[in-house]
Amino acid sequence: MIAPTLVTRSGRPARIALVHDWFDSYYGSERVVEQILLCFPDADLYALVDWLEDDQRDFLLGKRARTSFIQRLPLSRKRFRSYLPLMPLAIEQFDLQGYDLVLSSSHAIAKGVLTGPNQLHVSYVHAPIRYAWEYQHQYLRESGLDRGFRSWLARWMLHRIRLWDHRTGDGVDRFIANSAFIAERIRKIYRRDAHVVHPPVDVGAFPLRADKDGTYLAVSRFVPYKHTETIVRAFAELPDRKLVVVGDGPGFASAQAAATPNVTLVGRLPFDALRDRMQRARALIFAAEEDFGITPVEAQAAGTPVIAYGAGGTLETVRGLDADDAPTGLFFDAQTPAAIAAAVRRFESHADAFSPERCRAHAEAFAPERFRKAYVREVVEAWRAHGGSLSPATLARMTRASLAHG
Repeated sequence: MIAPTLVTRSGRPARIALVHDWFDSYYGSERVVEQILLCFPDADLYALVDWLEDDQRDFLLGKRARTSFIQRLPLSRKRFRSYLPLMPLAIEQFDLQGYDLVLSSSHAIAKGVLTGPNQLHVSYVHAPIRYAWEYQHQYLRESGLDRGFRSWLARWMLHRIRLWDHRTGDGVDRFIANSAFIAERIRKIYRRDAHVVHPPVDVGAFPLRADKDGTYLAVSRFVPYKHTETIVRAFAELPDRKLVVVGDGPGFASAQAAATPNVTLVGRLPFDALRDRMQRARALIFAAEEDFGITPVEAQAAGTPVIAYGAGGTLETVRGLDADDAPTGLFFDAQTPAAIAAAVRRFESHADAFSPERCRAHAEAFAPERFRKAYVREVVEAWRAHGGSLSPATLARMTRASLAHG
């Protein structure tokens, strides 16, 4: 897809800024930034911090983000998240007055950038700030801040961030959510409607494989909300089935101690080895409540059905047994070993309902090119409603594309 040229009311090309929370890795939200930059490659990049090495920024088209004062604070490279209380102030210091269009990619703070009445702000929200809203109590427990004076300081700080986060929702002209699940959270927190554009998944990196080896697979970090240890404990009730678990994290040792002989924990794997496991697995087991969840889509791309906890984004990415046709998995309704074990048995009793080819076909709906088309459509619609237009060349390309697709 060729990048569109947006034109202002005065007839000049629009100046565009793209704001992300921070750059220190390449995960789901960074993959979204990568695709947005392919749509708008001339956009200037902003982030609270940018600690990527030079050989890590190909996905940013070689760009380096303009950063906030947090980049220069002590220990920022490794502990910038500790400066969370300063992040609202930091994001508001970016001077974006010279831009006509501000695009934000926000899982924490980025949507709070300051824009004026003549600027259009389109925010792609991966999630409202999780640890300040419904996950506050879990965050405090896991951080050891659930009691004492430091706990009350943390609670006050999170209260102030919630007030700031709610207020800055009014500065966004159009919300785009990464799932209907997140759109509901946006409606609950900001009292705003959001259009849904599912994030891009590199389905091409997981080729279809129809022959399976009978082993169940879990791919997840060992942190509480992922319930990876719960999956491990479920297979104590399934001694004649094999489970392989890929991933690491703070709970790895505890899960390893709970593992029975039919469970193998392999830690982190190189991508090629992970892909091979994904392609050969009988089914992926996914126990987290995720905002979207890329891993289940990757499994389906490889032709592997998914046994998932029936909440959050997986309800949008997995077609359950109650689907009209072509199911790609099934759901369990409790994050417990017994519920997971029962779901595995149910899966096996309906084995003929699942087709590797149908799993693959469903996953292709989340390919990067689908994201780019949907995202550009949202931005162009908002831009036109704002009074802008498209260049003649862009209009001609879009017309040809529309005619080519009937």
